[in-house]
Amino acid sequence: MPLQYEGIGAEHRAVRSQVGLFDVSHMAKWQIAGRDASALLQQLVPSNLGRLKSHQGMYTMLLNPQGGIIDDVIVYRGEESWWLISNCATYGKVKAWLGEHLGDRLEDLSSSTILLALQGPQAPAILSDLINPTVDQLQRFEHSVFPLHGANCWVARTGYTGEDGFEIMANVEVGRQLWQKLMRLRVSPCGLGCRDTLRLEAGLLLYGQDMDETTTPLEAGLGWMIHWTEVGDFVGRSPLVIQKAQGIKRKLVGLEMQGRAIARQGYPIQVEGQTIGTITSGTMSPTLNRAIAMGYVPTAFANPGQALTVLVRDQPQPAQIVPRPFYRRHAP
Repeated sequence: MPLQYEGIGAEHRAVRSQVGLFDVSHMAKWQIAGRDASALLQQLVPSNLGRLKSHQGMYTMLLNPQGGIIDDVIVYRGEESWWLISNCATYGKVKAWLGEHLGDRLEDLSSSTILLALQGPQAPAILSDLINPTVDQLQRFEHSVFPLHGANCWVARTGYTGEDGFEIMANVEVGRQLWQKLMRLRVSPCGLGCRDTLRLEAGLLLYGQDMDETTTPLEAGLGWMIHWTEVGDFVGRSPLVIQKAQGIKRKLVGLEMQGRAIARQGYPIQVEGQTIGTITSGTMSPTLNRAIAMGYVPTAFANPGQALTVLVRDQPQPAQIVPRPFYRRHAP
């Protein structure tokens, strides 16, 4: 997946106003089958998978025994099996972790399938014409299988841009034909650059920057994923119970720069000249036309409106903590 095709700004604006297409086939794709698959998978995530009906999905995470985040994932429930999408960068450790707990119930679909993400306001109409009119009947985080070019393709109404859209998994040849058809319709191909600016505007976290195995969901603002009273024991529960009782010492916050300086990953966050945290993600927002960022700060400094500075090339630049997401689409 290239950084850009026509330019990050143009691709970003296409997704926000029209439609864009991402080849995210590098994402890891797993299928889990077996009568006891549901029970085994439930032990690995803190969210109640029992909330899902067939053809529904849920954003959740895999945790290590210390309560740290191995990866953030989307789990989809099928009629007889489950699908799980995880990040490319964590492929090796996720494969080992799932294999350890799920055994031969786990099937790796990563190299045998493609994954395309069609994102933007025009995505429902375009995909309904190409695949099936009922595609637009899928609700957010619902999924189904549709025939396409003599094979089946799996479609989920999910994405990583803050816009309406779909992710399509199919075999390589079907995926190639679908990409070519969408290019002929002049859908904008999009790269990693605008994928990052889009997800940051939407306040969505990037694994390896905004969270990792040293980060707990409580610190990362993902505590809503933990269904404390609905799920019994799960990997990492005990440390999270302790952290919740003792108080969370740091939190991930959204920041807005007060000038034109851009806060980048690794830049120090300061209050009165003292470093209190670090920027994890930052960019100039093409939609909002201002510099936005995320970073970890002590809980005492994590309230919206808190003034602070970010050290940009050794120069302190004013910033303020603001609520996330920075951008929210207006549903029709």
